[in-house]
Amino acid sequence: MSYLTRKTSLAPLLIAGWLWVNAVPAAADIYKYVDEDGVMHFTNTPTGSEYRLYLKESTPSRPRAAVSSAVEDLIAHYASTYRLEKALVKAVIRVESNYNPRAVSPKGAQGMMQLIPSTARDMQVSDPFDPEDNIRGGTRYLRLMLDQFNDNIDLALAAYNAGPNAVRRHGGIPPFAETRNYVRKVKEFIQHYR
Repeated sequence: MSYLTRKTSLAPLLIAGWLWVNAVPAAADIYKYVDEDGVMHFTNTPTGSEYRLYLKESTPSRPRAAVSSAVEDLIAHYASTYRLEKALVKAVIRVESNYNPRAVSPKGAQGMMQLIPSTARDMQVSDPFDPEDNIRGGTRYLRLMLDQFNDNIDLALAAYNAGPNAVRRHGGIPPFAETRNYVRKVKEFIQHYR
C-alpha cells in the first residue's frame, strides 16, 4: 500500500477522531467530496453539488452546565440595552449555537447568535465570532424583529429564523418544519432560563 493510499484511507478516521475529541455542541454538519486526484475536501459550508453529507450535526439535549460570567454579563447588558428579557436572549443563543462563539451553520450563519453575513453587516457587526460583537448585533436584530411584529414573540422568533419577509409572505409563522421547531425550542428554553 502506498503512502498516499494509506493517507487517504486513514483520513476519514483521523478526521472523525479529531472531531470526536474536539467536539463542540451545536457544530455544523460536515460535508466532503473527493476530487479527481483522490484528495478529500471537508467543509461545513458546501460550495457545490459535489459535496455529500459526511457527519451529521448533533445537538445535546440539555444546556451546557456553565456559561462564563463574561458571557452572562454581555447578555444582561445587551438584553437591557435593547429591552429584551434575559431568558429570551439566552434561549436564542442556546438554540442557535449552544453558546459556541465559533459556530458556523451550513447556510453561513456565524457566532453565538448565528448572524448571516448580510444581517451582521446591517447590525454593524465587524467580527461575528467575537461574543460581544455578535451578542450586540443579535440582540439588536431580535429587538428589530419584535418591533416589526408588535412584540409578538412567536412571529419575531420566526422572523429571526426564516426572515421577516417569509413571515409577512405567509401571514404568520412560515410552514417550514425548521422554523416551527425553532420557535418551539426557543420558547421551551425561555421557560427553562426563567
